[in-house]
Amino acid sequence: MDVLTPEQRKKTMRAVKSANTLPELIVRKMLFHAGFRFRLHRKDLPGKPDIVLPRYRTVVFVHGCFWHQHPGCKNAARPSSRQEYWQNKLDKNVSRDASHISDLEADRWKVVVVWECETKNPEMLSQRLKAEII
Repeated sequence: MDVLTPEQRKKTMRAVKSANTLPELIVRKMLFHAGFRFRLHRKDLPGKPDIVLPRYRTVVFVHGCFWHQHPGCKNAARPSSRQEYWQNKLDKNVSRDASHISDLEADRWKVVVVWECETKNPEMLSQRLKAEII
């Protein structure tokens, strides 16, 4: 049972950002300090990638572990209430992500997915990004 009224729930859900989230800002700052230059949220590419590095023909998606269902991550646990709703919603997100990645790869873009939990370890993430982009 939801403890919030529909109006409160709507306000809460509207506050969930899709761009310029803290994990995304961490990745952008990391890339910029490593000397990479990029574009943000290009609408002409499938999935409107968070970060686009045209020079390297690489896109970076910064995914929230819950919303995009990071496999094996404790932050990806599904809510116990309204299970059918969340199952459909989260499964659609995962399916849409796979479709966008497939479309980008078909257009010869390199796709890097950074998970929210990976931003907690900046040193390891920085090494991974440099290795995957270059």
